[in-house]
Amino acid sequence: MMETAEISAHLYRVFVFVRTAERWVTAREIAAGAQVARRTARAHAVRLVSSGLFDQAQVWPGHRYRMALTAAKRNPGFLRRLEDATVHFMNTGG
Repeated sequence: MMETAEISAHLYRVFVFVRTAERWVTAREIAAGAQVARRTARAHAVRLVSSGLFDQAQVWPGHRYRMALTAAKRNPGFLRRLEDATVHFMNTGG
């Protein structure tokens, strides 16, 4: 999956929810916590797994996600952009 410079409000909320959860979470939990559709939560979680920021556990009946312990080493540029987006989304209510 190709990484883009654009960070949507949904991607940002998924990132923040999983980062602050400090445990493995399901797409259903991400959707509820980030206030996005479950399909959106799953798509953004997969994107963040492929970018190296999230870890994924394949556990029946679904996958679990958490912030990667080595996210800063795996993809420091994307992590920085997501963290920098805090200023924008805090000011716009996103």
